[in-house]
Amino acid sequence: MFKASIIFAIVLPLTATCALAQANTMTSGRPSAALTTEQCNTIWSKAVPSGDALAKANAAPYIVNFSQADTNNDGSIDKTEFDAACAKGLVKNPQ
Repeated sequence: MFKASIIFAIVLPLTATCALAQANTMTSGRPSAALTTEQCNTIWSKAVPSGDALAKANAAPYIVNFSQADTNNDGSIDKTEFDAACAKGLVKNPQ
């Protein structure tokens, strides 16, 4: 009985930690699952209605890690950079 109690005391917190870790994959600027091309295009249309570029000031709802997505370091994300970031899992869907 004592062994079972010790095992339970160790396994339960580990299980809970693993479950909580998988609950939110969009934290700390870490990539998540890549979206489909259709999802990426829909998000681009919402994020940049003009179709020009996504400024850093407006990127937070859509981009997980701006510095990784802005590959040419110009302070904005164009469609090519956005598509590449989307394929890497750096774009999130702000439903």
